[in-house]
Amino acid sequence: MPGGSYYIETYGCSLAEFDSGVMSSILESAGYSRVDAPEDADIVIVNTCSVRLETEQRIALRLQELSRRLDGKKMIVAGCLVKSRPGLVNRVAPRAHLLSPQNVDRVLDAVSSRSRLVLLRGSRNTTGIPRLPVVDAVATVMVAEGCLNDCSFCISKLARRELKSYPPRVIVETVEDLVRRGAREVRLTGLDVAAYGRDLPGKPSIADLVGMILDKVEGDYRIRIGMMTPELAMEILDDLLDVYRDGRVFKFFHLPVQSGDDEVLRLMNRKYTVGEYKALHSRIKSRFPDSMVATDIIVGHPGEDEEAFERTLRLVEELRFERVHVAQYSIRPHTLSASMEQIPDPVKKERSRRLMRLVESIGREIHEAYVGGTYKALVTERSFREDSMTARLQNYMPVVLGYDGSLLGSWVKVKVTGATFFDLRGVLAS
Repeated sequence: MPGGSYYIETYGCSLAEFDSGVMSSILESAGYSRVDAPEDADIVIVNTCSVRLETEQRIALRLQELSRRLDGKKMIVAGCLVKSRPGLVNRVAPRAHLLSPQNVDRVLDAVSSRSRLVLLRGSRNTTGIPRLPVVDAVATVMVAEGCLNDCSFCISKLARRELKSYPPRVIVETVEDLVRRGAREVRLTGLDVAAYGRDLPGKPSIADLVGMILDKVEGDYRIRIGMMTPELAMEILDDLLDVYRDGRVFKFFHLPVQSGDDEVLRLMNRKYTVGEYKALHSRIKSRFPDSMVATDIIVGHPGEDEEAFERTLRLVEELRFERVHVAQYSIRPHTLSASMEQIPDPVKKERSRRLMRLVESIGREIHEAYVGGTYKALVTERSFREDSMTARLQNYMPVVLGYDGSLLGSWVKVKVTGATFFDLRGVLAS
């Protein structure tokens, strides 16, 4: 009934954050209020992720626990696991209502339904976006769902297969509203934002979209452009680099390389070579030398022998990425990689440790070069530690500061006093 309370728990990437924001907005518009504990809620929502096996297992245990503890409460399970692994969700939460990512805007139907509602089919409605939340000074906007790739290891394509882009007008109006309500960092996200617009009339690119936002949305904000597949980023690189010139765009590029070996990339069904990736990286760095290039690497994918892994190490040493997310390959059902000959877990773990030692060594060297300097930074959010907050340099480098809530959303001068492999530590400069 309207006027009740809801609790929402979110797993996974920024796409899940966006979908949770959509559900929260719809519920609050209908008179529901958010609470911080599932025991206090009339409606309990778990928004799931399926990208990795360990995440799936953690969510399954959590759903079992909540189903047992909260018997009698209305429970809704949403997100990627619902679409890609509905049988699993049915087993661990047999009474819960199920919403695929494409049906999160029907959360009120699940709330009001007297019988169990299972919505797994359909396309995302892209005619509009509900009023999204601003968390601290950050807002997340999905520009498109789905992608055009068919990577051998990926289960997300089962959950978000169809490329469905929001029209530029919808995104511009959403960003304008968010900035007006206090957003200072706007994260444009998607499975592959470089695929944005290829399903729309006129095929506007992500560069075109960002240009429209910059032209039409006034205010002191920053845009963070999300993950792009290298091959599609290459196709629009000139236009992309032009919009990155604007001071309101963080000099941040998320370009997953996944492996430093061409044969492994072929087995992964990635559509670029190591040489092409290096050329892309070089062009970005020649234009924006201080930019942050973030990448993802999967260790232990089928077909990765010791020589292939050594090539990945050499690539990391050569390109010296500012941020590397290392993941051990995990088998995902209904994917081509799952049918290939697998690498033993001890080998994957040992390679992962070796790669992480290198990543941490390079990260420390990069970050220590900032120590002693004073920089302009935007305070965007509370940090994982309650007594701290995160400010971002123009290249999106994080600086952890002591907490002062009055500074959220403000530009400050920070003096960097220390560094870890992951971030910078600083104080306000007098």
